[in-house]
Amino acid sequence: MTSTIFDRLRSGGFEQALFSHDAETGLRSLVVSHDTTLGPALGGVRMYPYEDETAALEDGLRLAQAMTLKAAAAGLDLGGGWSVIIGDPARDKTEALLRAHGRFIATLGGRFIPVNDVGTTQADLKVIGTQASPVCADGDPSPMTALGVLEGIRACLRATGGDGSLRGVRVCVQGAGNVGAALARLLAAESAELLVSDTDARRADAVAQSVGARVIDPTTAAVAECDVLAPCALGGVVNDRTLPELRCRIIAGGANNVLAAPEHAAALEARGILYAPDFCVNAGGLIFLEERLLGHDNARAEHRVRQVGERVATVIEHARRSDVPPTEAALSLARARLHPH
Repeated sequence: MTSTIFDRLRSGGFEQALFSHDAETGLRSLVVSHDTTLGPALGGVRMYPYEDETAALEDGLRLAQAMTLKAAAAGLDLGGGWSVIIGDPARDKTEALLRAHGRFIATLGGRFIPVNDVGTTQADLKVIGTQASPVCADGDPSPMTALGVLEGIRACLRATGGDGSLRGVRVCVQGAGNVGAALARLLAAESAELLVSDTDARRADAVAQSVGARVIDPTTAAVAECDVLAPCALGGVVNDRTLPELRCRIIAGGANNVLAAPEHAAALEARGILYAPDFCVNAGGLIFLEERLLGHDNARAEHRVRQVGERVATVIEHARRSDVPPTEAALSLARARLHPH
C-alpha cells in the first residue's frame, strides 16, 4: 500500500499526504498538499462518510490538485491543498473532534489554510481556528464567485462577436444554490433573459420569482436552448450523453469539473461552443478568500474579482493563437506560473 501511495503522489506532483488518528475523539483525517510553489496551500475541510480511506485519499488528492490550478490561473499567491475528515457530519461531528483536527492542521505550521466545504460550516472552522491559524472562517465567498462568473460570461460574449452587454442574452442558470442564486440576481440586473433550474423545485421557484426567470426541468436544463449555459451545481454537465444535444454557444458557470472527461474540451471546440474553463471563471470566491486573509476590504476584493473577465479573455486569446481548446490554454498559463523556467 505504501508503494502505491508514493506512486500516486509522484505521478500527480503532490508534496505531502498526511494522516491523523485521535483515539479519544475517533478522528480519522488527512491533509493533502499538492503544490506550495506560489504560497501556502488553501483548501476545504470536507467531512464525508467515505467507504474507506482509499476513497477519502483519492478525493483529497483530486481536490487539492484542482485548487493548485485554480489559484495559479487566478494569479494568486496561494497553493493547492485539501483536508478530509472520514465520518458522517450529522452523526460523528463533535466540537472535540473538530478541535483534534485543528491540532492536526496546526502541525503544518500555517502551510495549509482551511476553509469550510461539504459537511462543514464556517462555525466549524471557527472551532478548528481555536487550535490552528490562519483559517478562513468568516465571509461568504458565493457572491464573489458569482460576480467572477458574470465577468467571465461578459468576456465570452465579447469573444464571440458581442459587445459584452447581457441585455436580451438568454442564460440558463443550472443550480439555484448560493452561487446560482447570486448569479441569477446579477444577470437580472443586466436585463438578461433567464432560465433557472434546480433539483429542489422550491428553491428554483423562489429564485425565479425574485428575478423574473422561467423555471425549467432540471433533467433537461443542460440541453436547453440558450446563448449561455451557466452550470452552478454538480460537475460532469458536459458528458457523452449531453454533448451531442447541447444547444448553447457559450458555457461558463460556477460549478467545478464541468467536463466529465478531458477530451470533452476538444469536442466542444469542434462543435463551435466556447467553454470558459471552470477553474478560471469560478475563481472569484478564492480571490475573495485571499483578500480576507490579507486583511483587505470588500471594495478591493470586488475590484480583483472583476478581473476574472480579463483572465478569461486572455485564456481565449491564447487558445485561439495556439489553436488549442481554452482548457488547454488555461492549464498552460497556470503551469507557467508554477514552473516559470
